[in-house]
Formats: sequence, C-alpha cells, structure tokens
Amino acid sequence: MIAITIYSRPGCHLCEEMKAVVQRAVRLSGVSARIDEIDISMDPALEERYGVDIPVLLVEGRKTAKHRVTEAEVTRMLGARSTTSR
Repeated sequence: MIAITIYSRPGCHLCEEMKAVVQRAVRLSGVSARIDEIDISMDPALEERYGVDIPVLLVEGRKTAKHRVTEAEVTRMLGARSTTSR
C-alpha cells in the first residue's frame, strides 16, 4: 500500500483541488493507497513550517508536489512507487 499525505487547511481552494485530483488518480489507477489529510492549522509547528505554502503532497514520505498537481503526474508517481514496492 502506498502512503500519500496531503498537508492542507480548511478553506484552501488549492487544497480541495489537490485532494480531488489525488483521490481520482488513486481510484482510476487501481493502485492500493492510503491518503492521509493533515490539517496544518491544528499544529503550530506545521503551520510555521508550511504557512501559506500549501497544499503539499508527499508520496511515501517524500515531498512530490506543492500548490498544484495533475492527475497524470499523480498517476505517474503511483506507477513508479507500485513497481518499486513489488
């Protein structure tokens, strides 16, 4: 299972867009993945670290994108991760 993390905050339109793109890419790819959404506004350390530089996408703990990502990019990342984890 591929671990995906999205750092975001409520009311962030880019965050909502990224969540939708990632969820759609995971669903269409058929890859087994867990998506964790982390609200940075609940953690002062994360708020200081990311501030307005969100959303941030991590795949298997590695930062892979921020602000915007396309479905094709997410699909490529998932494909690369699923072949290396076999």
